[in-house]
Amino acid sequence: MRIVFMGTPDFAVPTLTEIVSSGHEVAAVYTRAPKPAGRGQAERRSPVHEAAEGFGIPVFTPKSLKGEAEQDVFRLHDADVAVVVAYGLILPKAILDAPRLGCLNLHGSLLPRWRGAAPIQRAVMAGDTRTGVMVMKMDEGLDTGPVALVDEMPIGPEMTAGELHDAMMRVGADLMGRALAALERGSLDFTPQAEEGVTYASKIEKAETRIDFSRPSQEVHNHIRGLSPFPGAWFELELAGKPVRVKALRSSLAQGQGAPGALLGDGFAIACGTGAVRLNQVQREGKAAMDAATFLRGAGELPETVA
Repeated sequence: MRIVFMGTPDFAVPTLTEIVSSGHEVAAVYTRAPKPAGRGQAERRSPVHEAAEGFGIPVFTPKSLKGEAEQDVFRLHDADVAVVVAYGLILPKAILDAPRLGCLNLHGSLLPRWRGAAPIQRAVMAGDTRTGVMVMKMDEGLDTGPVALVDEMPIGPEMTAGELHDAMMRVGADLMGRALAALERGSLDFTPQAEEGVTYASKIEKAETRIDFSRPSQEVHNHIRGLSPFPGAWFELELAGKPVRVKALRSSLAQGQGAPGALLGDGFAIACGTGAVRLNQVQREGKAAMDAATFLRGAGELPETVA
Protein backbone atom coordinates (compact mmCIF):
# COMPACT_ATOMS: atom_id res chain seq x y z
CA MET A 1 0.00 0.00 0.00
CA ARG A 2 0.95 3.63 -0.43
CA ILE A 3 1.31 5.15 3.04
CA VAL A 4 1.94 8.53 4.65
CA PHE A 5 3.56 8.08 8.06
CA MET A 6 3.08 10.72 10.76
CA GLY A 7 5.08 10.54 14.00
CA THR A 8 7.73 12.32 16.02
CA PRO A 9 9.40 10.61 19.05
CA ASP A 10 11.41 7.43 19.37
CA PHE A 11 8.18 5.60 20.27
CA ALA A 12 7.14 5.90 16.61
CA VAL A 13 10.39 4.74 14.98
CA PRO A 14 9.84 0.95 15.29
CA THR A 15 6.46 1.30 13.57
CA LEU A 16 7.99 3.22 10.68
CA THR A 17 10.70 0.57 10.43
CA GLU A 18 8.09 -2.21 10.42
CA ILE A 19 6.14 -0.52 7.63
CA VAL A 20 9.22 -0.07 5.47
CA SER A 21 10.47 -3.61 6.07
CA SER A 22 7.04 -5.02 5.17
CA GLY A 23 7.41 -3.64 1.66
CA HIS A 24 4.85 -0.85 1.78
CA GLU A 25 5.55 2.31 -0.17
CA VAL A 26 5.99 5.21 2.24
CA ALA A 27 5.27 8.26 0.10
CA ALA A 28 6.08 10.80 2.81
CA VAL A 29 6.85 11.17 6.49
CA TYR A 30 5.36 13.99 8.53
CA THR A 31 7.03 14.93 11.80
CA ARG A 32 7.41 17.91 14.12
CA ALA A 33 9.83 20.59 13.01
CA PRO A 34 13.39 20.63 14.44
CA LYS A 35 13.72 22.40 17.79
CA PRO A 36 16.66 24.11 19.51
CA ALA A 37 18.23 21.77 22.07
CA GLY A 38 21.32 21.43 24.22
CA ARG A 39 23.71 24.08 25.46
CA GLY A 40 24.36 25.45 22.00
CA GLN A 41 20.63 25.51 21.15
CA ALA A 42 21.36 23.88 17.81
CA GLU A 43 18.27 22.64 15.99
CA ARG A 44 17.66 18.95 16.64
CA ARG A 45 15.60 16.80 14.31
CA SER A 46 13.09 14.35 15.72
CA PRO A 47 13.91 10.62 15.93
CA VAL A 48 11.36 9.95 13.19
CA HIS A 49 12.95 12.63 11.00
CA GLU A 50 16.35 10.95 11.38
CA ALA A 51 14.92 7.50 10.64
CA ALA A 52 13.00 8.68 7.58
CA GLU A 53 16.06 10.31 6.04
CA GLY A 54 17.97 7.09 6.66
CA PHE A 55 15.33 5.29 4.60
CA GLY A 56 15.44 7.97 1.90
CA ILE A 57 11.83 9.03 2.47
CA PRO A 58 10.78 12.66 1.87
CA VAL A 59 10.16 14.47 5.17
CA PHE A 60 7.62 17.24 5.79
CA THR A 61 7.63 19.39 8.95
CA PRO A 62 4.65 21.79 8.79
CA LYS A 63 3.86 23.77 11.93
CA SER A 64 0.15 23.20 11.28
CA LEU A 65 -2.08 21.22 8.95
CA LYS A 66 -5.02 23.58 9.16
CA GLY A 67 -4.14 25.66 6.09
CA GLU A 68 -5.39 24.85 2.60
CA ALA A 69 -1.88 24.89 1.13
CA GLU A 70 -0.62 22.18 3.49
CA GLN A 71 -3.79 20.16 2.94
CA ASP A 72 -3.34 20.34 -0.82
CA VAL A 73 0.24 19.09 -0.46
CA PHE A 74 -0.98 16.21 1.72
CA ARG A 75 -3.59 15.17 -0.86
CA LEU A 76 -0.92 15.07 -3.57
CA HIS A 77 0.74 12.14 -1.80
CA ASP A 78 -2.25 10.07 -3.00
CA ALA A 79 -2.04 7.76 0.03
CA ASP A 80 -4.10 4.66 0.59
CA VAL A 81 -3.79 5.18 4.35
CA ALA A 82 -2.02 7.40 6.84
CA VAL A 83 -0.38 5.84 9.92
CA VAL A 84 -0.15 8.13 12.93
CA VAL A 85 2.04 7.39 15.97
CA ALA A 86 2.56 10.16 18.55
CA TYR A 87 2.71 12.84 15.86
CA GLY A 88 1.88 15.82 18.06
CA LEU A 89 -0.29 17.92 15.72
CA ILE A 90 -4.07 17.98 15.40
CA LEU A 91 -5.32 16.45 12.15
CA PRO A 92 -8.25 18.44 10.73
CA LYS A 93 -11.06 16.71 8.87
CA ALA A 94 -9.53 17.50 5.48
CA ILE A 95 -6.42 15.51 6.42
CA LEU A 96 -8.38 12.66 8.03
CA ASP A 97 -10.46 12.29 4.87
CA ALA A 98 -7.60 12.53 2.37
CA PRO A 99 -6.25 8.93 2.40
CA ARG A 100 -8.50 6.48 0.59
CA LEU A 101 -8.76 4.18 3.65
CA GLY A 102 -8.51 6.84 6.33
CA CYS A 103 -5.97 7.34 9.12
CA LEU A 104 -4.87 4.62 11.55
CA ASN A 105 -3.49 5.60 14.94
CA LEU A 106 -1.38 3.53 17.34
CA HIS A 107 -2.38 4.46 20.90
CA GLY A 108 -0.74 3.32 24.13
CA SER A 109 -3.68 2.46 26.36
CA LEU A 110 -6.79 0.32 26.59
CA LEU A 111 -9.25 2.84 25.19
CA PRO A 112 -11.46 4.49 26.28
CA ARG A 113 -9.20 4.62 29.36
CA TRP A 114 -6.47 7.22 29.05
CA ARG A 115 -7.38 9.14 25.95
CA GLY A 116 -4.97 11.98 25.34
CA ALA A 117 -1.34 13.02 25.46
CA ALA A 118 0.31 10.94 28.21
CA PRO A 119 -1.42 7.54 28.45
CA ILE A 120 1.68 5.54 29.41
CA GLN A 121 2.70 7.81 32.28
CA ARG A 122 -0.84 8.28 33.55
CA ALA A 123 -1.50 4.54 33.65
CA VAL A 124 1.57 3.93 35.82
CA MET A 125 0.89 6.96 38.02
CA ALA A 126 -2.65 5.69 38.63
CA GLY A 127 -1.38 2.26 39.68
CA ASP A 128 -3.02 0.41 36.78
CA THR A 129 -1.96 -3.22 36.59
CA ARG A 130 -2.84 -3.74 32.92
CA THR A 131 -2.64 -1.66 29.78
CA GLY A 132 -2.09 -2.26 26.10
CA VAL A 133 -1.63 -0.85 22.63
CA MET A 134 -4.47 -0.33 20.19
CA VAL A 135 -4.85 0.40 16.51
CA MET A 136 -7.81 2.69 15.95
CA LYS A 137 -9.30 4.60 13.03
CA MET A 138 -9.02 8.31 13.68
CA ASP A 139 -11.97 10.67 13.72
CA GLU A 140 -12.27 14.31 14.76
CA GLY A 141 -12.51 13.49 18.46
CA LEU A 142 -9.66 13.00 20.94
CA ASP A 143 -8.84 9.29 20.60
CA THR A 144 -12.52 8.49 20.14
CA GLY A 145 -12.38 6.44 16.94
CA PRO A 146 -13.31 2.76 16.56
CA VAL A 147 -10.71 0.15 17.48
CA ALA A 148 -9.43 -2.60 15.18
CA LEU A 149 -6.72 -4.48 17.08
CA VAL A 150 -5.47 -4.58 20.67
CA ASP A 151 -2.57 -6.24 22.44
CA GLU A 152 -2.81 -6.20 26.24
CA MET A 153 0.15 -6.31 28.60
CA PRO A 154 0.70 -6.25 32.38
CA ILE A 155 2.23 -3.37 34.32
CA GLY A 156 4.53 -4.83 36.98
CA PRO A 157 4.48 -3.36 40.51
CA GLU A 158 7.89 -1.70 40.06
CA MET A 159 7.76 -1.12 36.31
CA THR A 160 8.61 2.42 35.25
CA ALA A 161 6.92 4.42 32.52
CA GLY A 162 10.18 4.20 30.56
CA GLU A 163 10.17 0.42 30.67
CA LEU A 164 6.51 0.29 29.67
CA HIS A 165 7.18 2.74 26.83
CA ASP A 166 9.94 0.53 25.42
CA ALA A 167 7.81 -2.61 25.63
CA MET A 168 4.84 -0.87 24.02
CA MET A 169 6.75 0.54 21.07
CA ARG A 170 7.96 -2.94 20.10
CA VAL A 171 4.54 -4.57 20.53
CA GLY A 172 2.85 -1.63 18.83
CA ALA A 173 5.03 -1.86 15.74
CA ASP A 174 4.05 -5.51 15.27
CA LEU A 175 0.38 -4.68 15.91
CA MET A 176 0.33 -1.94 13.27
CA GLY A 177 2.07 -4.27 10.83
CA ARG A 178 -0.70 -6.82 11.32
CA ALA A 179 -3.36 -4.13 11.00
CA LEU A 180 -1.98 -2.92 7.68
CA ALA A 181 -1.79 -6.47 6.34
CA ALA A 182 -5.45 -7.00 7.25
CA LEU A 183 -6.43 -3.63 5.78
CA GLU A 184 -4.73 -4.57 2.52
CA ARG A 185 -6.73 -7.82 2.44
CA GLY A 186 -9.95 -5.94 3.18
CA SER A 187 -10.41 -7.81 6.46
CA LEU A 188 -9.68 -5.13 9.09
CA ASP A 189 -12.82 -4.71 11.20
CA PHE A 190 -13.50 -1.85 13.62
CA THR A 191 -15.46 -1.83 16.87
CA PRO A 192 -16.77 1.36 18.49
CA GLN A 193 -15.26 2.21 21.86
CA ALA A 194 -17.27 1.65 25.01
CA GLU A 195 -19.13 4.70 26.29
CA GLU A 196 -18.24 3.91 29.91
CA GLY A 197 -14.82 4.06 31.55
CA VAL A 198 -13.54 7.13 29.74
CA THR A 199 -10.52 8.82 31.37
CA TYR A 200 -8.14 11.45 30.05
CA ALA A 201 -4.35 11.39 30.11
CA SER A 202 -3.50 15.06 30.24
CA LYS A 203 -0.01 16.31 29.48
CA ILE A 204 2.43 16.08 32.40
CA GLU A 205 2.87 19.54 33.90
CA LYS A 206 6.02 20.69 35.71
CA ALA A 207 4.01 21.61 38.78
CA GLU A 208 3.01 18.00 39.41
CA THR A 209 6.48 16.47 39.21
CA ARG A 210 7.49 17.36 42.78
CA ILE A 211 6.97 14.43 45.17
CA ASP A 212 4.40 14.95 47.90
CA PHE A 213 5.50 12.67 50.72
CA SER A 214 2.28 13.36 52.64
CA ARG A 215 0.52 10.98 50.26
CA PRO A 216 0.33 7.22 50.99
CA SER A 217 3.46 5.27 50.11
CA GLN A 218 1.80 3.38 47.24
CA GLU A 219 0.78 6.64 45.58
CA VAL A 220 4.26 8.10 46.05
CA HIS A 221 5.82 4.95 44.56
CA ASN A 222 3.45 5.09 41.57
CA HIS A 223 4.22 8.78 41.11
CA ILE A 224 7.96 8.09 41.02
CA ARG A 225 7.83 5.23 38.55
CA GLY A 226 5.21 6.95 36.41
CA LEU A 227 7.55 9.90 35.81
CA SER A 228 10.73 7.85 35.36
CA PRO A 229 12.95 8.52 33.53
CA PHE A 230 11.36 11.67 32.13
CA PRO A 231 10.56 14.27 33.33
CA GLY A 232 11.43 12.68 36.69
CA ALA A 233 9.73 13.04 40.08
CA TRP A 234 11.89 15.09 42.43
CA PHE A 235 12.39 16.37 45.96
CA GLU A 236 14.86 18.64 47.71
CA LEU A 237 17.54 17.50 50.12
CA GLU A 238 19.74 19.89 52.09
CA LEU A 239 23.40 19.04 51.62
CA ALA A 240 26.24 21.15 53.05
CA GLY A 241 23.71 23.82 53.96
CA LYS A 242 22.26 24.14 50.45
CA PRO A 243 19.04 22.71 48.98
CA VAL A 244 19.78 20.20 46.23
CA ARG A 245 17.17 18.91 43.81
CA VAL A 246 17.19 15.11 43.47
CA LYS A 247 15.18 13.05 41.02
CA ALA A 248 13.85 9.71 42.20
CA LEU A 249 14.06 7.25 39.32
CA ARG A 250 13.41 3.90 41.00
CA SER A 251 11.70 3.07 44.25
CA SER A 252 10.02 0.27 46.17
CA LEU A 253 7.67 0.08 49.12
CA ALA A 254 9.44 -0.03 52.48
CA GLN A 255 8.71 -0.76 56.12
CA GLY A 256 8.65 2.01 58.68
CA GLN A 257 6.73 5.13 59.50
CA GLY A 258 7.33 8.69 60.57
CA ALA A 259 6.51 12.26 59.70
CA PRO A 260 6.13 12.67 55.92
CA GLY A 261 9.55 13.26 54.39
CA ALA A 262 11.50 11.87 57.36
CA LEU A 263 14.60 9.85 56.49
CA LEU A 264 14.25 6.51 58.25
CA GLY A 265 17.85 5.31 58.05
CA ASP A 266 17.04 2.04 56.31
CA GLY A 267 19.06 2.69 53.17
CA PHE A 268 17.32 5.63 51.49
CA ALA A 269 13.88 5.01 52.99
CA ILE A 270 11.58 8.02 53.36
CA ALA A 271 8.38 8.16 55.39
CA CYS A 272 5.15 8.97 53.60
CA GLY A 273 1.68 9.90 54.81
CA THR A 274 1.23 6.22 55.49
CA GLY A 275 4.07 3.73 55.12
CA ALA A 276 7.37 4.51 53.41
CA VAL A 277 9.22 4.23 50.12
CA ARG A 278 12.83 3.22 49.57
CA LEU A 279 14.66 5.06 46.80
CA ASN A 280 16.78 2.66 44.76
CA GLN A 281 18.04 4.94 41.99
CA VAL A 282 18.34 8.72 42.06
CA GLN A 283 19.84 11.56 40.07
CA ARG A 284 21.28 14.65 41.67
CA GLU A 285 20.75 17.83 39.68
CA GLY A 286 23.45 18.14 37.04
CA LYS A 287 24.78 14.61 37.68
CA ALA A 288 24.31 11.17 36.17
CA ALA A 289 21.80 8.70 37.55
CA MET A 290 23.19 6.40 40.24
CA ASP A 291 22.07 3.77 42.68
CA ALA A 292 21.01 5.03 46.08
CA ALA A 293 23.97 3.49 47.93
CA THR A 294 26.44 5.35 45.72
CA PHE A 295 24.55 8.59 46.20
CA LEU A 296 24.49 8.22 49.98
CA ARG A 297 28.22 7.51 50.15
CA GLY A 298 28.98 10.78 48.40
CA ALA A 299 26.31 12.92 50.04
CA GLY A 300 27.95 13.38 53.41
CA GLU A 301 25.82 14.16 56.46
CA LEU A 302 22.11 13.98 55.69
CA PRO A 303 19.34 16.07 57.23
CA GLU A 304 16.49 14.44 59.14
CA THR A 305 13.92 15.16 56.44
CA VAL A 306 13.57 15.87 52.75
CA ALA A 307 11.25 18.43 51.23
